[in-house]
Amino acid sequence: MKHIAAAFLLIIFAACTGTPEKKEIEEEDGTSLTDEELAVFIAQEGELPVTAFPEIWGYVIAGQEAALTRGLPITDVGYFGAEVDMYSALSKVPNRQSLSSYTGRVHLVVTCGSYALTYFTLMPESPQRRTLISDLITASRNFDGINIDFENIPPRSGEAFLSFLRELKAGLPPNKIFSVCLYGRTRKLQNDVYDYEIISALADKIFVMAYDQHWGGGPPGPVASLRWSRSVAEYSLRAIGAQKLIMGIPFYGRAWADQNHHRALIFTTTQKLIETHHVREIKRDNGIPTFDYRATVNVKVYFEDEYSISARMEMYKSMGVKAIGFWRIGQETPKVWGILRVGE
Repeated sequence: MKHIAAAFLLIIFAACTGTPEKKEIEEEDGTSLTDEELAVFIAQEGELPVTAFPEIWGYVIAGQEAALTRGLPITDVGYFGAEVDMYSALSKVPNRQSLSSYTGRVHLVVTCGSYALTYFTLMPESPQRRTLISDLITASRNFDGINIDFENIPPRSGEAFLSFLRELKAGLPPNKIFSVCLYGRTRKLQNDVYDYEIISALADKIFVMAYDQHWGGGPPGPVASLRWSRSVAEYSLRAIGAQKLIMGIPFYGRAWADQNHHRALIFTTTQKLIETHHVREIKRDNGIPTFDYRATVNVKVYFEDEYSISARMEMYKSMGVKAIGFWRIGQETPKVWGILRVGE
């Protein structure tokens, strides 16, 4: 029975390292930005301003280091990414020497892939948690900082997450930068495991992921509308403060189709497809019936270009934001690097 139980737990943990659940984004669209105020930042054509920030982060994926070309105005790299494996141990730590040509600060990004795995990993006093913290402290020797990006924290694990952050921070050498990624919020939520005020008191830097306002499983819309981004920045500045805040900016877009043809089908639904699409020929593949049909799919796309990125950067600059960060290097239009520099 012990062997059966152990095998069952391994199956659970293996499933936990799959695709993360839906991100807990507060999707309320901000209302603090009027049409007139919005128009100040939006340009459809013409020369764009060069925006300067003292601190500019960019995430780089291990294996795609070539995207970080020489001379980019990036002060800090979030090196993505180490993972918490099915045994709650640190794995897939990238080799710092793979970014040897980059002279700025490099932060090791650490993720945990599911609610169940995160729940077990964060359990106070557990040997798995102690091992993970020890692994993180050891791994920090090769980096300028540790960046915790736990996006699947169960509601009951809020206090455990805070104590985990406290313990990890206390164990890190004083010269290491301790940063935490948090979802975009426009206001304080009740019983929020990502409480801006509490977590910012424990970390040196807070990276606010001000994107995925609209995500792949929801209705179409901008990844980060300017109004929503403005509201996120307003709340972040109040709750976190400009000295610790890094406002995340997306380089990516999303596409939504009005039909999803990848699905499981019951028999009556299959029969309806045959009738609707006037299927005339049904073949058999080794005894299994199969058919083909054509269907039109309408796709809605939202994406980021140098104008939308410039508008967001100029808006943040005008609000007093001192640091921005991009998810992620390699997804951007190259033109963005001509309108950005490191400076006051």
